[in-house]
Amino acid sequence: MTRIELYHQKTKQFSWKRPFFFILTLIIVTAGFFLFKHYYQSTIKIEAPDENLGSKVVIHLPDGKEVFTYENYILEKDGRIYYKGERNTIDLTGGTVTYENWE
Repeated sequence: MTRIELYHQKTKQFSWKRPFFFILTLIIVTAGFFLFKHYYQSTIKIEAPDENLGSKVVIHLPDGKEVFTYENYILEKDGRIYYKGERNTIDLTGGTVTYENWE
């Protein structure tokens, strides 16, 4: 029997140890990553401060429209009434302010 016949007829042995430990290590690293991510995100607490908006107010404008807002958003300067919002300022002069509980 020649060398070629001798070695080609034998089946090669496949070791399951190396792929098994590779897959096990990959699973452990992935699980550790997700556990760390969950722990890290659960420690972050974002709490906005309580904003005192005041009582609820309805402003009746001369043209018949109504503006529903809170008391702390209304400013009075030089005899004029202004609504001071987060991004804009509206002139509400001539309107009457009534304190109502709207929803």
